[in-house]
Amino acid sequence: MTLQDYLRVLRKGWVLIVVGLLLGVAVGSALAIVATPQYQSQTRIFVSVQTDSSSPGELIQGNSYAQQKVSSYVAVVSSPAVLDPVIEQLGLDTTAASLESKISAAATSGTTIISIIATDPDPQVAANIANATADSFQKVANDLEEPTGGGPSLVKVQTIQPAEPASQPASPNLASNIGIGALLGLVIGIGAAFLRSALDTRVHGRHDIEALTDVPILGGTTYDPEATKSPLIVQSDPRNPRAESFRALRTNLRFVNLDHDNRAFVVTSSIPGEGKSTTTANLALALAETGARVVLVDADLRLPRLAEYMGLEGAVGLTDVLIGRAALGDVLQRWGTKDLFVLPAGQVPPNPSELLGSEAMVGLLQALNDQVDYVLLDSPPLLPVTDAAVLSNLTAGAIVVAAAGKVKKTEVVAGIRNLHQTNSKVIGIIMTMLPSKGPDAYGGGEYSYYGGASEPAEVMPQSRPRRGRK
Repeated sequence: MTLQDYLRVLRKGWVLIVVGLLLGVAVGSALAIVATPQYQSQTRIFVSVQTDSSSPGELIQGNSYAQQKVSSYVAVVSSPAVLDPVIEQLGLDTTAASLESKISAAATSGTTIISIIATDPDPQVAANIANATADSFQKVANDLEEPTGGGPSLVKVQTIQPAEPASQPASPNLASNIGIGALLGLVIGIGAAFLRSALDTRVHGRHDIEALTDVPILGGTTYDPEATKSPLIVQSDPRNPRAESFRALRTNLRFVNLDHDNRAFVVTSSIPGEGKSTTTANLALALAETGARVVLVDADLRLPRLAEYMGLEGAVGLTDVLIGRAALGDVLQRWGTKDLFVLPAGQVPPNPSELLGSEAMVGLLQALNDQVDYVLLDSPPLLPVTDAAVLSNLTAGAIVVAAAGKVKKTEVVAGIRNLHQTNSKVIGIIMTMLPSKGPDAYGGGEYSYYGGASEPAEVMPQSRPRRGRK
């Protein structure tokens, strides 16, 4: 993953990150509020070696000996030999093992000073425990260092700083708890964002398609919840940013297959519901706006939609032409004031794949290619049936529609693989249902450059000279 990929994941998962951060702060604050305040008191004791000599060398040796002893004394402080007398002296209702968890001892590096810290909910009790532990330790240390033959202890232990009751609790620390909670919540939120990204198998933007295949992206359109009610956006709302997206697609399509006379393109998708019929119809309208002669063919002989979208009678159409029941000129219907012609699907046949791959279909496409500038065929999805793959072999190639947030990455790969297995050319990919905002937003979808009441006039060169017209 590149830095941009990481940033995209963070942008897409910002809600999870914020929620994790807030939960971490809330949990940290709650723990600080409900936790019992703990007070700490510290006493410090000094360890020295008793010697009658004033020789500098012997004094240095004694000090070194005391430092070596201190490291062992730290462990002795929390032993039952020290703590049992403390329990008895203070009348505590506990055991040495339990009291050990309230006491910590540490030696200051390079010195012979031992710090004993006692912790308790009561500050006075904490101070009493620390002082009592220091007193008990002195006795135990003297006993341990008493010579075998009797006499005074070789080590002298004395308190140099008695413990005092603390005025402020040592824990909980609200600021520290909130900071730790926020950090943990942030880590969990970021982890959740990356986990969701890793488990998300759907296509969401251009970067997903570019990571899946080398097939070029011809363009994209943003999501429109009203698309089913008003599918022909180029005709009904020409100033809409989505209409401009189809004009951009038209511009890109003009540069496809320039060196060949075959200008028939199959528009398909991997699965149903990706907007291929709407895309095909609007692309045909956008091409016709330039003065190009366009034929829109409903080659989806299983679930035809174009006649309904275009508001035409679709009882007779492609099926009747292919079986010889009707002539092409009788069923080809002109739409609007431009040179746009629509060939409906007609009756749903029992053998769509055979009809679409027949010699009659080859002859029909040849006839249309000789007479018009563009032929756009709306075909069924690639994964449920083979119609689109069969039809693509008879045309300049297939244009695959991929709906953001709907189609899975594996489905896009499988659909393109089906086309390659039949030696079909994949012209490009059109992305649909793209978000207009966020990290996967389609650039330009949220902008409009129109201002004023008059509809802009568009002048574009013909895609190629028209053929077969008198």
